[in-house]
Formats: sequence, C-alpha cells, structure tokens
Amino acid sequence: MKARSIISILIVAYLYSPLSANDRLPNFVVIFTDDQGYGDLGCYGHPTIRTPRLDRMAAEGMRFTQFYSAASVCTPSRAALLTGRLPIRTGLCADKLRVLIPDSAGGLPEREITIAEALKTKGYATICIGKWHLGHLPKYLPMNHGFDSYLGIPYSNDMKPTVLMRNEAIIENPADQTTLTQRYTAEAIQFIKENRNKPFFLYLPHTFPHTPLFVSESFKGKSPRGLYGDVIAEIDWSTGKILDTLRELELDKNTLVIFTSDNGPWLTQKQDGGSAGLLRDGKRTTFEGGMRVPTIAWWPGKIKAGATSHALASTMDIFTTCLTLAGIKLPADRIIDGKNLTPVLLGTGPCERKVLFYYRGTKLMAVRKGSWKAHLITQGGLTRDADPAIVHDPPLLYRLEHDPSEKYDVSKNHPDVIADILKEVERHRAKLKPGKPQLQKRLSGK
Repeated sequence: MKARSIISILIVAYLYSPLSANDRLPNFVVIFTDDQGYGDLGCYGHPTIRTPRLDRMAAEGMRFTQFYSAASVCTPSRAALLTGRLPIRTGLCADKLRVLIPDSAGGLPEREITIAEALKTKGYATICIGKWHLGHLPKYLPMNHGFDSYLGIPYSNDMKPTVLMRNEAIIENPADQTTLTQRYTAEAIQFIKENRNKPFFLYLPHTFPHTPLFVSESFKGKSPRGLYGDVIAEIDWSTGKILDTLRELELDKNTLVIFTSDNGPWLTQKQDGGSAGLLRDGKRTTFEGGMRVPTIAWWPGKIKAGATSHALASTMDIFTTCLTLAGIKLPADRIIDGKNLTPVLLGTGPCERKVLFYYRGTKLMAVRKGSWKAHLITQGGLTRDADPAIVHDPPLLYRLEHDPSEKYDVSKNHPDVIADILKEVERHRAKLKPGKPQLQKRLSGK
C-alpha cells in the first residue's frame, strides 16, 4: 500500500458508513475494453460482429444509449473511471501528449483515491487484470492504488517493451498477446472463486481491441468481420465465462457487472479499427463517436431485464455508484465529478447528471446539457496533434436527440441555448482546480 499523508489517513477514516448487519455488501465487476466503438456489438446494431453473450447480458440487464467516457484516449479515461474525477483534476492530461508512454516518469498521483482504495475500507478483495496505463514505476502500479494483486500489461499493446507483469514483476517479455484474453479470463474466474465468501472488486481493463490485434487459435478466422470481429468475439466469450461463474457460485444476484469502453474506435486503423455506428468521428476527438461508448449493466434481481436507459451517464459515475452501493461516503476534500447511477440502475429515480464536459487534453472542447451539445472548439483525430484546432464563436450547436451524427449546426436558431450553456462553462471553470500535469514528465528529464 502506498504511503499516505495525514490528510489521506483522515479521509480513509471518514469513508466508513456502516450498513446493517443483515446487509451483504455487493460485489463489483467492471469490464473495460480498449478502443471499442459504439457500434461494435450486436445489441448496438453491428450487422456482422456476433456477440451472443453480451447481447444476452443486455437482454438480462440494462443497455445505455448515452453513456460516455471522460476522455477520448487511454490514460485520462482510465484515471477518470477509477477516481470519479475529470482527468484535468488529476493532472493526467496534456495538450500535446495525452497518454503515458514507457519513457514517462509520471502516473496516477498518490493523493488520488481510487474505487479499489475506497472499497478496501469495507474489507473488499480487489484485483486489476489487464491494461493499466496509469504509470509503470512502482509507486504508480495498481498495488499502490488499492489493488491486492495485478496481472497485465502496463501500457498500450503497441508500445515497446510490451511486457506482462504480475504485481510488480515482469513475467513475460515480450508478452504473448495471442494468449492475453484467455489468461485474463482465467485469472478473473480464479479471483472470483477464491473470494466468493467476501465482497470483491474485479477491474478487468482488456488489452483489446486496441491495435495491433491478436486473438487465440480458438477464435482466429471465425468472424465474418475479420480479425477485428475475432477479437470482439473472444472478449464476448470472456464476458460470458465471467457471468457464468457468478451464476454457478450463486453470486449473480449480489454482483453488479458493468461492461463499457475507454473511448471510441480508432478510425485511422481502418479495418483493424472499430465503428462508432451512426455517431460522428472516433478516438482522439470530442465528437460523439470519440466519447459515447457501448455500456451494459447487469445485476439479476436488481436491474430490470431488457431495460434500455437513455440517461446521460459517464464512466466517472462508476466510482460514485460503487461507493454509494457499498455504503461509503464520498471524499469531501475534493471535487468528485461522478454521479450516483443507482436510481437509474434500480429504476427508482431519474438520472442525477444534467451536464457533461468534453475535454481534449486541458482544453474544454464541448459541453452537453440535456439534448443540446455546444462545440467551443473542434479538432479532428487523424493524427495526434497535427489537425488544427478550430475555435467557434459562437459555438456550434447540435440537438443530439434529433441529430446524433452531429451534421446540422442549429446555433443561429437557438442563441438562448448557447447563452445557457456558456453560463455552465463559467460555473465549471470557476471551481475547476486543475491538478499538477503528469504526462509531460520524462525519465530522461526532457
């Protein structure tokens, strides 16, 4: 466990909020894919990618249609999920380099509180299996952020060296990527079995379908969508095996499982990349295709089977929802951007989220309020930073419920809507408190 300041110790002390003796703490499983687009599942309309287990998960649970990642690239989106905070608050964002690389000296700051750290105050067993991408130096690895154990690769699978780690030790260099999804699944099942009699948090950030694509022999050449479809099919199988294990151990009715993606599809990878469906653009952009992601929530007996939610939700809300369901108070010494999704999941009330902020690095690019989305700045995603950023005054305005593809700017017809959104921007910036930048540090000192 990482060293803590006095203030952090005090935070942990008041995180406790006891449940009654008759209540059993729920388990949490978060399955987080890499670069999977909104249109890349059968239950989200893809005509040739076959995902029977995820389709069944949606049929037995809740499918979200307006669920967003907090960033359009890997590192900041992962930090946001685990901390419930916008990446600009944690410092895991930058205008030029927006993800950590093997030469990075930074990582998820010690002061941040993760879902795993908070849940451990209630006795949860915790594990991270898969792609971490929040710092490879020992002080930044999962076991120093609340996880009891770790198996996975510390960076994206196109970064060298691509090593497989267990806890803080490299066990395979280079990692055999054809085996990763199978090994992650086996590790997840073993963890569930070993912790069946206590509450647990399983965080499974898959390596794929980020390129380069790899798949085991069992799934190779099976999908009509080609290699990309093979990779999704194996992730589908993996999800099914985890759900089956929960059923077999009679843990399903006490376990919330959330399946989602870290950002939209990497369109520049062409056929090796995914699809955003009818949404505009993809990864690295703040258009809908870059940040609206497929999301399924499953909790038999609690979530109504076959439900579809149009609630405005974010991966940051997973933090707040898990803590709330576990009876843990939110940290009071920092801004938490995540909202509690429990009323939406259980069908007891409306969505708490009214406004969504879209960042690219440190720049606030767009704001959504209700069905309206205003683009303050737009920038393409063909390259990391070469595409020019275009400032819009007045902002572009799209009514997403009418125009989810963001084709028709209606700003001239709705100056009142723009004025209202700009007031939200002022309120947001007034209490932003950006964190110290973490992505500009290099081990070389450059």
